[in-house]
Amino acid sequence: MSTPARRRLMRDFKRLQQDPPAGVSAAPTENNIMIWNAVIFGPHDTPFEDGTFKLTLEFTEEYPNKPPTVKFVSKMFHPNVYADGGICLDILQNRWSPTYDVAAILTSIQSLLDEPNPNSPANSLAAQLYQENRREYEKRVAAIVEQSWLNFQDEDEGEEMKKDT
Repeated sequence: MSTPARRRLMRDFKRLQQDPPAGVSAAPTENNIMIWNAVIFGPHDTPFEDGTFKLTLEFTEEYPNKPPTVKFVSKMFHPNVYADGGICLDILQNRWSPTYDVAAILTSIQSLLDEPNPNSPANSLAAQLYQENRREYEKRVAAIVEQSWLNFQDEDEGEEMKKDT
């Protein structure tokens, strides 16, 4: 069944493949165009540099009139990311527009990594450290960047084992 939301998601996917934005990638899951897996690479010259962060995007049939639910699957330490991975970002809430596509969502999240809004914290400790003790904040971020590599390696090894059996 092809609904407007599903057609739009196919267009978003095609656009992502033809003109991929730097540092982000996404694709629908194997058997459900309404659920996507995405990866955001930490922006250069930021504490998140070299990080590889996984996210999920869940769309409803109301997309693009309603934003998807976007969550970090990777562990994240950031003023605007909740403990469950949920993201506090205006374009995913009150400033959503149907003109945004998957690429725009992911690039907005990528720029949020280095430009947090500590006045609207989802993680009050991260927001406090960001404002009052930048060195400690960056130390915590470095730890999750390192963890993001380990998580990717574990999954790659798991995929290799599946192929061998």
